[in-house]
Amino acid sequence: MINGVIFDLGATLLYTGVDGQWDKIVPRMNSDLLASLQAQGSALDAEAFIQRFADNFAAMDRQRQVDCIEGTTAQVLAQTLAELGALPLSPTAEARALQAYYAYSESLWRPTPGVYDLLPELAAAGCKLAIISNTSDSGNVWRLIDGARLRSYFDPIVLSSDAGIRKPAPKIFDLVMEGWGLPAQECVMVGDMLDADILGAQRAGLHNVWLTAYADHPANRARQNEIIPEAKIATLAELPSVLAAW
Repeated sequence: MINGVIFDLGATLLYTGVDGQWDKIVPRMNSDLLASLQAQGSALDAEAFIQRFADNFAAMDRQRQVDCIEGTTAQVLAQTLAELGALPLSPTAEARALQAYYAYSESLWRPTPGVYDLLPELAAAGCKLAIISNTSDSGNVWRLIDGARLRSYFDPIVLSSDAGIRKPAPKIFDLVMEGWGLPAQECVMVGDMLDADILGAQRAGLHNVWLTAYADHPANRARQNEIIPEAKIATLAELPSVLAAW
């Protein structure tokens, strides 16, 4: 019997409709970050800053894919400024810059169809609900969660940028199950990424459901014959029947 359901956030509870187009979105984000820093008095060469920030972020991302130790955008920004000889930011200036960096991407996210029908249904059935989200900025994710009016459905909400580890590390799943006091066999992970969500759940001993609606991602295509989910659904509306079968 399933007593706990853990959800991924992006491309699971929320979607953008711009899958595969982040290469067009990230340059806008980088420019918005630079504009915020310059407006706050940082004297930066635009081309040098954007190139160094992009390179450092890419290096951080490659490393966290290997060791599952989460890096943060704040760390990348501080590293970049230091390498360029710029003064460090105050906490207020840093928060303002990071919010500017994520503002455009945040405007693109929408609640996944069916989410407001599914969550009350699962809660009414007695299921505990949680979110585990891989993210390099907690403020970004909390704004998305609150903008979509999702916070009240979930306890706990675990963000990799706070936990210091990321999916597919089993420990981040253990944080939820230990808090619930439930064994892995009574819990399920629902997400769009085969490596982070499905493989992570399998390593932690959870049931796992792959939501394919927004899962056309290069990383998924690369591993679709290697990582086999226990169940696969195209819409959130299909989830209750899958859980009932277990």
